[in-house]
Amino acid sequence: MTDRHIEVSLDKRDVRCTAKLLDDRAPVTCQAVWDALPLGGDVYHAKYARNEIYALLPTFALQEPPLENPTITPIPGDLCYFTFSGTELATKAYGYGAPQQETVVDLALFYERNNLLLNADVGYVPGIVWGQVVDGLDRMAEACQDLWRAGALGETLSFRRV
Repeated sequence: MTDRHIEVSLDKRDVRCTAKLLDDRAPVTCQAVWDALPLGGDVYHAKYARNEIYALLPTFALQEPPLENPTITPIPGDLCYFTFSGTELATKAYGYGAPQQETVVDLALFYERNNLLLNADVGYVPGIVWGQVVDGLDRMAEACQDLWRAGALGETLSFRRV
């Protein structure tokens, strides 16, 4: 199979990076994301995982992917896929309010090291590593730091085919 690539962007900040899909390690997840592209939504900066930005999306796969290529210690440039039930994210600690969907998909980009997917409420939260940034991570990491310091309001995280 030929390598597949996507563009990940912070639209308001006009910053983009390119990621390679890890079809050999997470084929079911990669195909589900690829088939649903383009995807995007309001961006959030992680409270618990550390150096992570993400968008919460309605489910888009016919069946949620299995936990393939899992990690609890994502590295810089990892794209991760998480699935959460609406009740998991409805507590006031997260700040989202009650999600409208039964299930929510979290597509995340990790931009720096020393991440640990440990949530004080539930313990370890493994994610599926389905992509790896191959170009533009430095620019994206700078924009993510700006997002952390200046705020995420009005910013969108988008995923598109290259």
